[in-house]
Amino acid sequence: MLKSNFLWGGATAANQLEGAYNVGGKGLSVMDMVKWVPKEQRKSHAEMNINTEEDLQKLLAMGDEGNFPKRRGVDHYNRYAEDIALFAEMGFKVYRMSIAWTRIFPKGDEQEPNEEGLAFYDRLFDELKKHNIEPLVTLSHFEMPLHLVQKYNGWESRDLVQFFLRYATTVFERYKHKVKYWLTFNEINISQMAPYIGAGVILGRCENKEQSVYQALHHQFVASALAVKAVREIIPTAKIGCMLLRFETYADTCHPEDAMEALNKDRLNYFFSDVQVRGSYPSYGKRFLEEKGVKLVMEQGDEEILAAHKVDFLSFSYYMTSVASRNTDKQTTGGNVFMGIKNPHLQASDWGWQIDPLGLRITLNKLYDRYQVPLFIVENGLGAIDTPTETGEINDDYRINYLRSHIQAMTEAVKDGVDLMGYTPWGCIDLISAGTSEMSKRYGFIYVDQDDQGNGTLNRNKKKSFYWYKKVIETNGQDLT
Repeated sequence: MLKSNFLWGGATAANQLEGAYNVGGKGLSVMDMVKWVPKEQRKSHAEMNINTEEDLQKLLAMGDEGNFPKRRGVDHYNRYAEDIALFAEMGFKVYRMSIAWTRIFPKGDEQEPNEEGLAFYDRLFDELKKHNIEPLVTLSHFEMPLHLVQKYNGWESRDLVQFFLRYATTVFERYKHKVKYWLTFNEINISQMAPYIGAGVILGRCENKEQSVYQALHHQFVASALAVKAVREIIPTAKIGCMLLRFETYADTCHPEDAMEALNKDRLNYFFSDVQVRGSYPSYGKRFLEEKGVKLVMEQGDEEILAAHKVDFLSFSYYMTSVASRNTDKQTTGGNVFMGIKNPHLQASDWGWQIDPLGLRITLNKLYDRYQVPLFIVENGLGAIDTPTETGEINDDYRINYLRSHIQAMTEAVKDGVDLMGYTPWGCIDLISAGTSEMSKRYGFIYVDQDDQGNGTLNRNKKKSFYWYKKVIETNGQDLT
């Protein structure tokens, strides 16, 4: 049985939703430079990284030419009141969103914030309050200022710790009476596979790529801990968490080497939450870094900072599971940045993401057993092609079936004893895909009339899942029919 104050809602990110990339003093962010690539031209399932200086300069030279979908989003910047009213109609208790760092500090290293950007989020938070929806705010959701990439190579530079802290304390002070739930870095472990998006690191500039990436991650760990310290000083009643891109990994067979491979893959997740929840680098992580030839540069006091300022709760995204094998010739399948071996026992989405609701129950139990802190599922959902009928209806039973099975698994985990704060399915309104920059890959309960080229009315339309999720919230997860 879920708690009576269970936080039902939905999740978005500013860079995929807001648009208005050059309005209100906003600066360019890392995602503003990611182009839409037609499916037949993609080198992989996701096209997010910019790996060389030459690539970046070519994109900058294009100016406004070309198709950069995250610059337009779905016009939430101008339509936030309409969208929030729809969230309220579904019964949202919480809305997970992000603040675009570039609206507050357009270049990232300024001394003073941009008042127009601050005022925008004041209006948005006031609108949420009007509808009794609590904001859950991510400080950094792939929206770091592009200037910090150009001048500092992103988080590879220690300077970014203070820039981020200035940004974080600015929004804590400004919104201390409006926001009580915070997250530091979205999917902090994504930098292993997508260092440009996750950490602003251009690999072509790096002598030792892994050294640069893990040094950047160390700086993010320190910045996250200092943000935890700051929020507790500025908003003592607030709760602040970290956020993990979670992949449960199964062994391909009962061969001990497969089991060891699965453990190592899982630890590539746990490494990040161990630092932020437990407050120190795990011993297996130190061995991993040593074997990779990575020697982290730490300032005096860094380890004490990590130990003293641990997060209050652990949030994570869950879309699929993976399989690990000692054999390297196994068939792989698509995934959210991370690729894995195909699981013959699971069905997959149109994008090859394997659907595994029981894996969510397993994940919840393993995370809670490990950390004994409250958990929060802040992303979960099915990306699919939605085709309106002639009368405009979107009968997305496939999405309902996906969410139903995952909510059932989540409820079973709570019965197992897991302390679960809430559930915010990803892309509660259709938005631009993070990995492929497609509009046609839709997650929402609310259909937005826009195609991959940006054509359409942008009108909002309730899908069948909208009414289903409203009933789920009304009954606190009891009625899933």
